[in-house]
Amino acid sequence: MTTTAQRPRAPHRSAAAARRRRPTPVPYVFVGPAAILFVVMILVPLIYAIYLSFRGQRISGGGAFGRKQDVFVGLENYITTFTNPELLASLGRMLAYSAIMVPILMGSALLLALLLDSPRSALTGTTRTAIFMPYAIPGVVGSLMWGFLYLPSTSPLHWIAEQFGIQLPNVLGQGLVYGAMANIAIWGGVGFNMIIMYTSLRSIPGEIFDAARIDGCTEFQIAWHIKIPFLMPALILTGMFSVIGALQVYSEPITLASMTTTIHSTFFPLMAIHQAAFQNDNLNLAAAMSVVLALGILALSLIVLRLSQRKTLGEDR
Repeated sequence: MTTTAQRPRAPHRSAAAARRRRPTPVPYVFVGPAAILFVVMILVPLIYAIYLSFRGQRISGGGAFGRKQDVFVGLENYITTFTNPELLASLGRMLAYSAIMVPILMGSALLLALLLDSPRSALTGTTRTAIFMPYAIPGVVGSLMWGFLYLPSTSPLHWIAEQFGIQLPNVLGQGLVYGAMANIAIWGGVGFNMIIMYTSLRSIPGEIFDAARIDGCTEFQIAWHIKIPFLMPALILTGMFSVIGALQVYSEPITLASMTTTIHSTFFPLMAIHQAAFQNDNLNLAAAMSVVLALGILALSLIVLRLSQRKTLGEDR
């Protein structure tokens, strides 16, 4: 008796698997609003700014009846941008401000996060909320408040010091104005960075700290050798945000400019862009300056991300 081996049948796909393979619009519905906002609020203005940066105004017709015409000028606006000594000076002032603000902001946020995460800290929730509250205050309002505290004629600190015969320096003067603006940015931004770092600290398993304490490690050794290495991704993220914020500083100097002659209309790059666009009526040059600043910020962000990825990959290996 001969038996014939039957060929195994291919398994039929279940109805659930077939439904899973069907394209569904649900992801696009969730991503759609963010994509639309990105295109409308960022991509379209960026493309239009690039278009304007290659254009310029020229007078045609001559005489008293000449009129302005928008023409293609190539790289003329970019050449003017890179050869403008006042813009280069504003970039230098921005770097000096960043060198003061970013390290103090990051160091203060890290110290506060470590103190709040300490097992001996009390009233953690109240303290965390109090430190975060200045971040909710608009930058212009905070700058006005600190500006009145800085001015000798309106500051209660100057009045109290004068009652004791003490003459406080004018922090809006030539030598201290960078510190005055950095103080406003630190006061407003330290809470945001602290919250990110503190949240990262709370995600570390407590067994690691218990084992370190059993081995005789002090709280300082735990913070230095365990907590800070775990915080590196959060430190890189907040550091990048802080650098970008320093490169885009505008609210503090534009608000304090009306209170002192030290801060002029082109003190920082964004102020120079504002003057070129709305005071000198040169939107094309302002567009070129904006594109250069945006590309510089983008390049710096990519460099920071690249270095952080290399460091993360090196630690994983």
